[in-house]
Amino acid sequence: MEKLEYVLWKGAGTPIERFRSALLEKAAPRIVRSGARGLTVNIADVNAQLGGTVPVRDGTGSVAATVGVWLACVDEREGIERALRESCARLAGYLVTESVPRDYDARTWPDGERTPGVKLVTLFEKPERLTDEEFIERWHGSHTPLSLEIHPMWCYVRNVVARRLTSDGPDWRGIVDEQFRTAEDLTDPTRFYGVSGDWKLNIQRVLDDCRRFLDLERIQTAVMSEYILQSPYAPAMRAS
Repeated sequence: MEKLEYVLWKGAGTPIERFRSALLEKAAPRIVRSGARGLTVNIADVNAQLGGTVPVRDGTGSVAATVGVWLACVDEREGIERALRESCARLAGYLVTESVPRDYDARTWPDGERTPGVKLVTLFEKPERLTDEEFIERWHGSHTPLSLEIHPMWCYVRNVVARRLTSDGPDWRGIVDEQFRTAEDLTDPTRFYGVSGDWKLNIQRVLDDCRRFLDLERIQTAVMSEYILQSPYAPAMRAS
């Protein structure tokens, strides 16, 4: 299977509630009928203040959703893109390779229900000063272990962009999903940076490490709600 990531923007006058309904109730069923083997929708409907934890650069909140779709072949995406375009004002698509350094220990909620907690979605470019090899090595070899050490992430998904599927999309090279059990795990710096070591020192460690492979002034972040509408693989389920 192949994974596609779509980034969506809504119209300026469209309420987030209407946008969410269009994605979940209209677009999602059509995407599944179009042959999707897996589908996750993330919607930026969470009001979370990140000034104390994350260097937010997208102050406009313009990215309204991301959609992860698993297909047998990327060539089969026409119906999926048609359904998404009818639900948003702008669309950018990417073929990605996914890795999951930390997965949910167990799921207690079924497909279709909102995942407990909140998700931080980060989109970023590769700085021109780095080669592809340097970019991946610093991101995967240094930043991932540091993030797993100090952040209370429940699930951590890295998407490395292989190529753009839409001609007018930003030249993002990474799309990262970090799920937290509670909003406070993300917004409270003593918790966000405090799994191990001194949380104040950890803030500087993270900033220094990020600057090794990112241009912080060019990243975009959004806090979202996750909806796993169709699991691409069956995670462990247990009774609540």
